[in-house]
Amino acid sequence: MGNFFKKYRETILYLFFGGATFVVSVVTYSLFSVFLHWGPTLSYIASWFLAVLFAYLTNRIWVFRSQVFDFQGLVREVWQFYLARIVTGVIGWMILMFGVHLLHQNDLLWNGIQNIFVIISNYVLSKLYIFKEVEEVIEDRINE
Repeated sequence: MGNFFKKYRETILYLFFGGATFVVSVVTYSLFSVFLHWGPTLSYIASWFLAVLFAYLTNRIWVFRSQVFDFQGLVREVWQFYLARIVTGVIGWMILMFGVHLLHQNDLLWNGIQNIFVIISNYVLSKLYIFKEVEEVIEDRINE
């Protein structure tokens, strides 16, 4: 079991924290939509902001184990992370609006659907672009 976790650590942790981010997004969206009676767009933006903050912190610390600690590096990392999330967030919002306004279906259902797309897309962007250099530094240190 230990070798399995070591081999797939990043993927397992991303799936775990991706699931947790999904929960943060769905729960906060539901709170804003159902209890505060905010519209789909405002509920989406507020829940998106909270979910991205949660995702950044968990991805940085546990999933990709970022070794960037200087101010300039942190600004670059946060900028890239949020920029990628803005792109997938806009696409997620378009999926939500498609389901709610064009198909006239439940916003909570379509919020869940768009979250699945967003989680997968965000992993690919994080792995290939945002935390790529960090993984190379860790691998170099391990190989030394």
